[in-house]
Amino acid sequence: MPASPSTARAINDRLALRLLQQDGPLTATQLKTLTGLSRPTVADLVERLRDSGLIQVVGESGAARRGPNARLYGIVADRAHLAALDVRTGSVAVVVADLLGTTRAEATMPIGSDTGTEPAVEQAVALLERTAREAGAAPLHSVGIGAPGLIDPVTGELRDTSGLPAWHRGLVRVLQQRLPATVLVENETNLAAVAEHRVGAARDRDTFVLLWLGHGIGAAVMLDGRLRRGASGGAGEIGFLPVPGTPGIPSAVSCEGGFHSLVGSAAICELAAGHGIGVPAYAAGGDAEPTAAAVVRSALGRGAEGGPFLDALAGRLALGCASVAAVLDPGCVVLAGEVGHAGGAGLAHRVEERLAGMSPLRTEVRAGSLGGAAVLRGALLTAREAAQDALFAPGG
Repeated sequence: MPASPSTARAINDRLALRLLQQDGPLTATQLKTLTGLSRPTVADLVERLRDSGLIQVVGESGAARRGPNARLYGIVADRAHLAALDVRTGSVAVVVADLLGTTRAEATMPIGSDTGTEPAVEQAVALLERTAREAGAAPLHSVGIGAPGLIDPVTGELRDTSGLPAWHRGLVRVLQQRLPATVLVENETNLAAVAEHRVGAARDRDTFVLLWLGHGIGAAVMLDGRLRRGASGGAGEIGFLPVPGTPGIPSAVSCEGGFHSLVGSAAICELAAGHGIGVPAYAAGGDAEPTAAAVVRSALGRGAEGGPFLDALAGRLALGCASVAAVLDPGCVVLAGEVGHAGGAGLAHRVEERLAGMSPLRTEVRAGSLGGAAVLRGALLTAREAAQDALFAPGG
C-alpha cells in the first residue's frame, strides 16, 4: 500500500534532516542527489523545513554559482539544547550541547561517600542547572544519563542495586520530576557501546561486544546494530561470570569470585604489584579507575620489563572473551573504559593472540578509542536522538 502524501512528506523531511545533520551544510542540488528525490520535491521540503525553523541558509556553495541551488542549508543548532550526565559512584560529570552535538559547557563534581542521599541529589541537580545556564541552554529539551546498575526493561528506570549509592536513583527521579525535558537513563556500559559504535572503534561493526574495564567490569552486547539488554536488563553482567583462577565462585549478591576478581581495577593493581610494577607517582592520589589505567600504561612504557604483567593480564581478559565468543560469536570485542583505552592496541593484540588459542571462533579484539569519555558521548547521542525524534516528526 503506497504511503499517503503526508506520510511521504514526513519521511522525506526526516531523511533530509538526517543528511543535513550528518553531512551538512548542503545545497538543494546536493540534497536532490543524496535523497534521489525530484527537484520540485526537494524545493518543497526545503521550504517546509525553513518555515518550521529547523533549517536555515548558512552560506553559499561558491561565488561562481548564484541562485537558489547555490545556497547552503544547515540545521538550526539552537533549536534544542541537550545535556548528558555520567553518574559514577563518587562523582558526576555533565556536558551541555546543541542539536548538532557541539559542546557548549561541561563540568565535573566529586560527591563523597559520606554525603547523604538528598544533599547528593541536590548537588548533582545544581551542577546540571548551573552548567545549562552557563551555556545559555535553558530550558533543556532532552537529558541522557549514564549510570552503573541495571535498567528495568519495562519501566526504563534505574533499579535498586546493592553496593551502589542511593542518590543515583534519587537523582533520576528528581530530574524527571523537576525538568521540563525528556529524561532518559541507560546503563553506562551500554552507552559506551553506543558511542564506540557511532563515533569510536566499532564504527564499521554492527555486531560486537564491548568489555568495560574500570573500577568494576561490565559488558554491552550490540547485535545487528541494536543493544541487547536481556529479559531483566542484565545482559552483560560479566563480572559475575564464573571463571578459573579465582578462589571461589560468585553469589547472587556479590561478583567476588567471578570474572571481576580477575580483571577489576583492584585485581589489576594487585597483579601488577606481583610483577614488580607499582602505582605511578602521578596516579597515587587518584581513584581506582585512573590508577589501574596508569599501571597498564606504565607497563606498556617499560617495554620488555612490562611484558610479563601484560601477558598475564591478557590471559585473564581472554578467559572472559572466550566465554563471550562461545555464546555470542560476535566477531569483535572492544576493550573500553579507562583501562582498555590505556592498554591500547598493544594490550588488545595480546588478548586476541591468547583468545585465538582458546576459541575456534575468529574474534578480533580492538581497543576502545574514547576512554572514559565514552559514557558521556553515548548519553549525549541518546539525548540527541530523543530530540530529533520529537523535533523531526510531523508537527514537531
